Amino acid sequence: MHVRPSPTPASDRPRSPATQFATTDRLSDYWRFYWAVAEAQISRWLPRSPSRLLDLSSPDFQGTPRAVAAGHDVVTLLPSVDMAMRRPLTLVNGRAVVPPPAPRGRLRHVVGDSALLRTFTSESFDGVIADNRVLSRHLATESSMAEVARVLRPGGRALVCVDSVVLGMALLAEQDYWPELSHAPSADVLLVPWPDGSITRCFTAEQLTEMVTEAGLELEWIKPRTVLSASTVEMMLARDPRSMARLVEMELHAADSDDYVGVHLVSSVYKPH
Repeated sequence: MHVRPSPTPASDRPRSPATQFATTDRLSDYWRFYWAVAEAQISRWLPRSPSRLLDLSSPDFQGTPRAVAAGHDVVTLLPSVDMAMRRPLTLVNGRAVVPPPAPRGRLRHVVGDSALLRTFTSESFDGVIADNRVLSRHLATESSMAEVARVLRPGGRALVCVDSVVLGMALLAEQDYWPELSHAPSADVLLVPWPDGSITRCFTAEQLTEMVTEAGLELEWIKPRTVLSASTVEMMLARDPRSMARLVEMELHAADSDDYVGVHLVSSVYKPH
C-alpha cells in the first residue's frame, strides 16, 4: 500500500527570496546577523571627530543610536510625528541596547520628505546616512541623490544602501515575471514589484556608481551588505549560537571583495572640495 508522505511543516520549508528579504524579522537568525553586519559597517564608516549627520534611514535604524553614542549630532528625518513615539527594542541582535549617548552627541527628530530635503539649507551636514534601502524606495533616485549632494558640505560623506539587481531578478522570478526578467540584466532602470505591492528600484554596482557621479559626488567604495547566504548563516548559528561575532567578522572580510553578489549594495561617497 502506498502511503502519501505528510506535507512538510511551513516552518521547515525553505523560504523563498521574497519571503526571506521582503520581510524584516529582527528576531530571526539571519536578520539578527544582517543588522549586526550593518552596525559594524556603519561603525567603521562614521567620522572619527564629532560631526553633524543627517539620517534618512527611518527611526528604527539601529545605526542612528550608534552614531549618537559615538558623539555625533544626528538629525533623523521622520515621515510623520507619530514615528517619533516608537519605543526601541530592548534587545539588539541578542544583546543589550547600545550604550547611552555620549554627552556631546545629540539626536533631533525632524518631520519631512526624505526624497526632497527642502527643510535643510545647502551644505549643512558633514555626513548623510541613507541606509535601510531608503533610496531604492525613491524611484526617482537621481533626484534624491542630488539632494543628498546638495546638503553635504564640501568634503562631507554619505553612506548609501540600495537593493541590488541580484535581489530584483530573484523577486521577478519568484513572481513569474519571466518576460521582464529576460530584459532585466540590460535595463537602464530596473523597477521591481515587491510582494507587499510597493515598487523597489534595483541597481548594479555600475549603475550606482554612475548615479553618484552624476550627482557630483565621488565614490570611496562599494560592496555587498552581506555575501553569506541566509541558509549558511542559519545553519552555523543553529550549530553554535555563540558564533555570531565570528560570522560578522567573516562577512566583513568577504564583503571587501569585488564580487557584488549580495541582495543589497552599500556604498560610501564624498563631496569634493
